[in-house]
Amino acid sequence: MSKASSEFIPARIAILTVSERRGEDEDTSGHYLREAAEESGHQVVAKGIVKENLYAIRAQVSVWIADENVQVILINGGTGFTAGDNTPEALLPLFDREVEGFGELFRMVSYEEIGTATIQSRAIAGMANQTAIFAMPGSTRACRTAWERIIEEQIDARHRPCNFQPHLKQ
Repeated sequence: MSKASSEFIPARIAILTVSERRGEDEDTSGHYLREAAEESGHQVVAKGIVKENLYAIRAQVSVWIADENVQVILINGGTGFTAGDNTPEALLPLFDREVEGFGELFRMVSYEEIGTATIQSRAIAGMANQTAIFAMPGSTRACRTAWERIIEEQIDARHRPCNFQPHLKQ
């Protein structure tokens, strides 16, 4: 199978915000990710907000991993070092494979914007049941960095030399 396609293939995306204090009206990061994905031609098929609870995060992500209609999950929030930041711990047991390069690259490009504070980001990604899962910090700026500098290309079938499209549920 070819690693890149000559035509755009829209991905079916679910967006999850992890926050103790944000509701739908205050979810600027979730709104940004929805708008950016839709502007790129992708379809947002689900969106949710959960509290900073390891099991609530894991439960919602598990539902989407099992859903044949969800190919990509974008998670914002819960990747730092405060007591409630449990997103990596919630996700790691769910991954069939971790995508180590996502966290590494996110911190590299984030360094250009926020300097050494980027070491406190525990952004991670992985694959589970042919679903690409990307977890990034909850700030809208961090979501913009992750989307524009990494994720947008990696879920675009036209990106060369490779992208995640061939690995996603069809």
